[in-house]
Amino acid sequence: MKLRLFLIAIPLIIAQIGAQETKGPYEVFPPATPPYFRIRYEAGVKPQQLKFAVKYTIWIPPNVKTLRGIVVHQHGCGIGSCKSGLTGAYDLHWQALARKHDCALMAPSYEQPKDTDCQLWCDPRNGSGSRFQQALVDLGKKSDHLELSRIPWALWGHSGGGHWAGGMLMLHPEKVAAVWLRSGVPYLKESLDRPSIKPHKIPEAALTVPIMCNLGTKEGVTVKTGRFSRVWPANEVFFDTLSKKNGQIAYAVDPLTSHECGNQRYLAIPWFDSCLDLRLPRAPNTQLVKITSKNSGSFRHQIDGRNIWLPSPRIKKMWLAYIKNTAIPDQTPPPLPTDLRVNGTTLTWTATADLESGLAHFIIFRDDKPIATIPDEPLTRFGRPLFQGLQYSDTPQQPLSKMIFIDPQPTPGTQHKYHVIAVNTVGLKSQ
Repeated sequence: MKLRLFLIAIPLIIAQIGAQETKGPYEVFPPATPPYFRIRYEAGVKPQQLKFAVKYTIWIPPNVKTLRGIVVHQHGCGIGSCKSGLTGAYDLHWQALARKHDCALMAPSYEQPKDTDCQLWCDPRNGSGSRFQQALVDLGKKSDHLELSRIPWALWGHSGGGHWAGGMLMLHPEKVAAVWLRSGVPYLKESLDRPSIKPHKIPEAALTVPIMCNLGTKEGVTVKTGRFSRVWPANEVFFDTLSKKNGQIAYAVDPLTSHECGNQRYLAIPWFDSCLDLRLPRAPNTQLVKITSKNSGSFRHQIDGRNIWLPSPRIKKMWLAYIKNTAIPDQTPPPLPTDLRVNGTTLTWTATADLESGLAHFIIFRDDKPIATIPDEPLTRFGRPLFQGLQYSDTPQQPLSKMIFIDPQPTPGTQHKYHVIAVNTVGLKSQ
């Protein structure tokens, strides 16, 4: 069985590598057919316009009549991270979060040329903020969801994407339901090493938005030298400034990583889940709900002399596990795969990811006996093994994993019975 699966996978891998060798870095990407929609804009030439071309891909949960919000997954700086944004909207785990709250999942991919200044896009004042809002209007028309331009944003950003997400919070706090800043925060004071960057001002409304600052311990916490050693000092300034103003802000230091995202999604997704439960309005065209201790289970927790704001006691337990070793416990099994189809010896199915622990792999049963695991070998470049794999900037690997299996050894003349179960990243199996 392993040999058969290996022979099937090799041509796909070779084709993908060949395509990347003959095409530009941003020209290899998954197709966008409903429920996926994509729009691309060329680089602007006028002052205040975005200087890079950009693709926006959005996934809209099927059968949702009216969207309540948008989860934005924003990659970081450089060609590698920008390429990773091409698969962000296809992430089954982030889709599970979006689906639960009737939200779209959006992933931009800026076509940043090599050796160019990342601030030209990761500072939203340089044209990326207005381009993003234009994309919401245009994608709303393409998808027949005109509400995309009006509904709130839940912003996740890595590195330069953290600068962008935090910048959008400072510019449009009334639109932001919650923001997660992985290894990047907006500048709040003049930068000694980047004097050309204008610091952001903190609007009063930003203090009512849930914020999580998240970084690896090797980014200046326990490792004080190297390329990423200034990440923690920047986070300290940002956190302390907003915390002293009673902002709803926390920080979580990943004890295992440097600048790569690692296992942060196992805290980020439940954290967003709690925040969206509290913040999203039930009726359309109404304001975001302000979180208080009276209308929620939110509270402040002391650590190292700092006040950490968390949305609920449940998230506190997960946060404590994360900052210890990132091994956040989970007691709930993943959803059962659906729509299993057998065509000759070929099996296909669909599945949604477990909200807490994602999707690690599938087990194929023939006549009630396990015969295969999909994928055959764990995809473990970063963090826990995932069915879709995981890139540096927390997005699925290309080519995207498919839910398909070809039985290599059926018994001739026998009508076999098949079933498929899902396994999440803590080893729990669907029923």
